[in-house]
Amino acid sequence: MAEILFLVHRAPWPPDRGDRIRSWHMFEALAKLAPLHVAAFADNKKEAESARKKMAPLCKSLTIEVRDASRLLALAQAVLHGEPVSNRLFRNATLARHVDELTGGGGITHIVAFSGQMAQYIPAAFNGPVLMDFVDVDSAKFATYAEQDKRLPLNWVHRREARVLGAYEAEVARRVDASLFVSEAEAALFRSRSGLGAGKVRAVENGIDTDRFDPAVMLEPVGVGEGPLAVFTGQMDYRPNIDAVRWFAADILPLIRNRQPQARFAIVGRAPTDEVRALATLPGVTVTGEVPDVRPWLAAADAVVAPLLLARGVQNKLLEAMAMARPVVASAAAAEGVDATPGEHLLVADDTAAMADAVCSLFDDRGTAAKMGQAARARMTVRYGWDARLAPLGDLLGLPA
Repeated sequence: MAEILFLVHRAPWPPDRGDRIRSWHMFEALAKLAPLHVAAFADNKKEAESARKKMAPLCKSLTIEVRDASRLLALAQAVLHGEPVSNRLFRNATLARHVDELTGGGGITHIVAFSGQMAQYIPAAFNGPVLMDFVDVDSAKFATYAEQDKRLPLNWVHRREARVLGAYEAEVARRVDASLFVSEAEAALFRSRSGLGAGKVRAVENGIDTDRFDPAVMLEPVGVGEGPLAVFTGQMDYRPNIDAVRWFAADILPLIRNRQPQARFAIVGRAPTDEVRALATLPGVTVTGEVPDVRPWLAAADAVVAPLLLARGVQNKLLEAMAMARPVVASAAAAEGVDATPGEHLLVADDTAAMADAVCSLFDDRGTAAKMGQAARARMTVRYGWDARLAPLGDLLGLPA
């Protein structure tokens, strides 16, 4: 009888950020295929306990280790041993022993690893089907970091990680049965970098729960004050999100307020850094911190913005906003992974003036904004249901649905 081991770099409950949204729905999909064992990490004890309480009844076995690696120590060890820093940050002897015991017992027939850091836990001698969900091409992300930040020693660290991690990703992809990416653009990029073909590198896209993210659902309104509102949602200790909101608050919003003096910008998301919190001192800017539910903020938005300078794969923040029938203004990088038509389902703008003009156009013409939001909702409903997006997992593992 088939049994699946799911290796995941961050326990997927609660599904309140991009990686956990994808891994949670993958967890649910895999549990429908066969008895499921999960080995995962959590960032702290509270998250680990919350995940255990929710996930344990739904799988055959569950182990979650709290990750407490030092970044400086991980860097030093990685340089010493010639390996990616990303792997060292997720190195844990206890989890490794647990995985070896599970797979050594003979019950595990299939392995699915989520995020490249977990590939190190796939036993070399395992002879069953193995899927590696890289999600994004992380090595390309570090290459972009190096291009954007020339300061030493960060530039050297990012360039090294791009090179070493890229080689590791290709090595892993050659060993496993199939490597998955969140969009065809990411899959194509990895094929070009690794030399592997479409038979080994596949796109399995993110989806969206259109029943939950539905503008018809009655939600408790948020107190947002007067004036048109632009909203950004995301994990606010993540560098690309920090750079995006800083750009919007400091450069784009003042242009908007020159034309719409009451315009406001809400930064909605957990763990805002001091740098993000400081943006609340700017005129019209609100920093909420963690909220129990982002949907009321999306519902209140006259425009949802995603001015990301660096983005890989499919941005869940866009799927959520579009499913809520909100008009969206995104950078080209943020919009790239979403199968939608600029000008019909969302607006795409890349420089400061163009971003301000696009947001103002939505603020000025509510009828056109509402029509775009409805078109976006329809696109999400047809294109991005989770069941349809993850349906290939069964075939890839050789397990009937």
